[in-house]
Amino acid sequence: MAPKATSAFLSPLSLPHNLTYFTPKLFKSYTKPIPILCKSQRTPTETSQSSVSITDPDGTGAAAPTRGDQFLERQKSFEAAKLVIKEVKKSRRREIKKAVKVNTAVSSCYGCGAPLHTSDADSPGYVDPDTYELKKKHRQLRTVLCGRCRLLSHGHMITAVGGNGGYSGGKQFVSADELREKLSHLRHEKALIVKLVDIVDFNGSFLARLRDLVGANPIILVVTKVDLLPRDTDLNCVGDWVVEATAKKKLSVLSVHLTSSKSLVGIAGVVSEIQKEKKGRDVYILGSANVGKSAFISALLKTMAQRDPAAAAARKYKPIQSAVPGTTLGPIQIDAFLGGGKLIDTPGVHLHHRQAAVVHSEDLPVLAPRSRLRGQPFPNSKVGPGNGMAEKNQSNGLNGFSIFWGGLVRVDILKVLPETRLTFYGPKALQIHLVPTDKADEFYQKELGVLLTPPTGKERAGDWRGLELEQRLQIKFKDVERPASDVAISGLGWIAVEPASKSLGQSDINLEETINELHLAVRVPKPVEVFVRPPLPVGKAGAEWYQYRELSEKEEELRPKWHF
Repeated sequence: MAPKATSAFLSPLSLPHNLTYFTPKLFKSYTKPIPILCKSQRTPTETSQSSVSITDPDGTGAAAPTRGDQFLERQKSFEAAKLVIKEVKKSRRREIKKAVKVNTAVSSCYGCGAPLHTSDADSPGYVDPDTYELKKKHRQLRTVLCGRCRLLSHGHMITAVGGNGGYSGGKQFVSADELREKLSHLRHEKALIVKLVDIVDFNGSFLARLRDLVGANPIILVVTKVDLLPRDTDLNCVGDWVVEATAKKKLSVLSVHLTSSKSLVGIAGVVSEIQKEKKGRDVYILGSANVGKSAFISALLKTMAQRDPAAAAARKYKPIQSAVPGTTLGPIQIDAFLGGGKLIDTPGVHLHHRQAAVVHSEDLPVLAPRSRLRGQPFPNSKVGPGNGMAEKNQSNGLNGFSIFWGGLVRVDILKVLPETRLTFYGPKALQIHLVPTDKADEFYQKELGVLLTPPTGKERAGDWRGLELEQRLQIKFKDVERPASDVAISGLGWIAVEPASKSLGQSDINLEETINELHLAVRVPKPVEVFVRPPLPVGKAGAEWYQYRELSEKEEELRPKWHF
């Protein structure tokens, strides 16, 4: 009885799956002793198929997959999917780089990065055909300087940014949008960004929405031209001020460096930081036009050349330096690192809201300070009766007067304290004139291009659109012992506003009996921007009134350090 039961139990497991191999007789004899099939809820067709698939006397049927087999199958499918996704990402990266990378097959001028050609003598990158063929024959095109760069190196002002300096643009010009487009690939690459900011024009040259350009790449903030700050300026105060201003703009940086490309102050610290953070990546020098990128690269190579032979060799062919916006027209790759990676000079981002965007190209050198700044205060102790200020100053100070800063800025004093003083920090070539407000319009029309320059000359003054933009400022203050704020003019400099200057020799001020708000009206050309910011601590007095903010432990830990 037992063998018969065992045979009935095992027989269903050994039948083949293919029904075509069974005879009706065999099928009939083996389906009869299986009681479990009687409980099936399937259709007759499904029941017959199930009974056949379970019965195989030879034991050759496929067993159901175990949980381990199912797990292995899932793992194999996951791994296959990962490989597919990886290949898709690689293909996408190759397409992006192919679209935006510099075309190395086309040789470029080492001074400005423009592609070399022999077709149009007026456009950037033009080279004499004979010179081009000779250099090409000897494979020396990388040592060629285009005709425009040769003129720039001799002091000529040849702009290449469309719409700048009175030019309408054309095929020989590069538009501001094109300059930004040349940097669009940075967000897709792994790179180290060195961002430059001009301390004389900190707000105007800061570059808003920088993360839109560079993505998540790490940033080193370099503040240039600190040698132009007034004498006895405490750079510790300036460094803290820069970090505070950067934090307010919500830009995270690795560190802040105060530098001078002329005196090499702080350059060694930047070199050390780059070597620490580079990690085999390319290093991009980024900044607005005229912020001093080419001069900074020259100083960087000079410092690096002491230890790196690659940097020493690269100094022979370095980018051109010029006061013209858009001097660098394309990325310039410099083999400056012995251990790999390149130093890349990028086109300056042309900002329409700076004074350089509206001034004629021949007046651009006037806007670039070349020596240490010295504040020009109004009023001061030298004010005499010849200008009509002395008598009125005794009771009303600057109220009712207008101050012209060249032909570019006009400040109307609406309501201030009798002891209020304005100090102008900017290029020395821009003369400052004080006139009564009721005569300001007449004075401007008469002296524009003569006393009020730039624009220089009556011919350029005739094309000048004037001071079309007026911004009224209400500057609040609590402490008369320190400046209330700075009024920064984009691309020019700033005006320090002191509510009550001690140097004017006035009596003590009782804030309860006077105003705590200063009213000014600032007029500039369109579309130049005016910024009201915390006062920059410059000079010996700046270190006396500047106050360091108390930080929490978390802020102290996350806060970037400044170096000089």
